[in-house]
Amino acid sequence: MPSLNALRAFEAAGRLGSFKEAAAELHVTHGAISQQVRLLEAWLGAPLFERHNRRVILTPAARAYLAEIGPLFDRLSQATARYGLSEAVSRTLTVNALATFTLRWLVPRLEKFRVHHPDVQVRIETSNEPVESLKDAYDVVIRGGPDTFYGYAMRPFLREERLPVCSPALLKRIPLQTPEDMRRHTLLHTSSLPRIWPEWLARAGIPELTPAAVLTFDHFYLALQAAVDGMGIAMGPSALVADDIAAGRLVAPFDGPRLPSRSYCTYVADKKAGDDLVVLFRSWLEREGETFASTHDM
Repeated sequence: MPSLNALRAFEAAGRLGSFKEAAAELHVTHGAISQQVRLLEAWLGAPLFERHNRRVILTPAARAYLAEIGPLFDRLSQATARYGLSEAVSRTLTVNALATFTLRWLVPRLEKFRVHHPDVQVRIETSNEPVESLKDAYDVVIRGGPDTFYGYAMRPFLREERLPVCSPALLKRIPLQTPEDMRRHTLLHTSSLPRIWPEWLARAGIPELTPAAVLTFDHFYLALQAAVDGMGIAMGPSALVADDIAAGRLVAPFDGPRLPSRSYCTYVADKKAGDDLVVLFRSWLEREGETFASTHDM
């Protein structure tokens, strides 16, 4: 038997005539549909679609194949409902992610995943330990990257840059017209990222700038919260402050310079990379990353 995931992808794409629409229906990425269709074509040893720009057309043989397997999916749904199994057996997905990323990006979006997949229980733990030093066997690990770890498959899903951010109330009290005006402000630092401010000041052409005060926190999310509360200016990762900027809690006083930053990536042990639940969650993250990139321009 071919893969059930491949058959589902083929059935949806063939019925809808679009990989994009199939991806939306199955809540995965366009790339995931393409990959599953290619796997099925390789398994069958024959092409299934003719590609025409944004649409796909079934080959005559594939059209006959779809007519056979389409009703089978309907019968599966009917049988499941008839025997009281419409609610899938609950499974738990364990995720280990960075604390600031979890608090400011993942948690606000996680409800969307739960709505579409109520049978999946997600357990999240936070840490900044390197992937290879994690003792527990997590299903998905989220860290910066891209990095390579033996025995793990890595996939990026969210890019970002770093730039100064502060509260609108702070700008009313102490206006910022140019980067040199930061001499009158408090710069918010994070002890684990000591080079961020010096690198940005150097790129801004004011490496010797001395601020009015410096306040250092041991966690990055504390520095960002201090910025929201009007205590000073923080170096904000674009992905993690975009929601605050959209809500008016933070502003970016300067268009640039922007510091390049590492992408967020999923790391999955090779033995778990093919697990349906892992594939589902990774695809959801990648789709959310694509949506974020297309709707946020800081």
